[in-house]
Amino acid sequence: MTTPIEEDHMAADDAFGPIRLYMSMSLDGFITGPDDRRGQELGAGGWRLFDWLDHRHGDGASGQVYREATATGAVISGRRTFELAGRWQGDHHDGVAINVLTHHLDPDDRPPGSARFFTDVGVCAAEARAAAGGRAVLVHGAGAAQALLRAGLLDELEIHLVPVVLGKGRRLFDETRVELRQVRQLTDQGVTHLRYAVERAEAGRPR
Repeated sequence: MTTPIEEDHMAADDAFGPIRLYMSMSLDGFITGPDDRRGQELGAGGWRLFDWLDHRHGDGASGQVYREATATGAVISGRRTFELAGRWQGDHHDGVAINVLTHHLDPDDRPPGSARFFTDVGVCAAEARAAAGGRAVLVHGAGAAQALLRAGLLDELEIHLVPVVLGKGRRLFDETRVELRQVRQLTDQGVTHLRYAVERAEAGRPR
């Protein structure tokens, strides 16, 4: 089911696609269960947030969203997410650029495949946009999303809202205020896919 709020939303500069976070989230705002770590990457019970991927190859809304995500032209990830994902073995999808935000660079640590490390969020975003060639840029991880949002570089959020209350875990945002505009809503079995555009603050006007 599609709510025709708006079919799509592109970044303000039509030469580039949007930088868009894709994130599964519980009704109480958690993106993992508690104790997320290597070997239990989504925390205790966190796999519940990804049951909708069982329908990723179908013709419904979840299939549409999955195809959109894997049609993106570049990836921006936080370092923690990158490591917990096994560095995606150097290929997230289709060999697209994987730009990884990190606090420290180790010259002896060469990421695999199409992955590169960045300490500057602005450079990371600019190079991801250029690599995407007009397609959207997919963002992975709460840390990367928060850094991009603080820098005014996150354009959209695609939230896969799952009807479960986890009670504990890792939240997407803490102590972050931002105005959003809903531009799309898709519903499927066990999930509602909500797309929001980030509203930029007008000059001289407080949020």
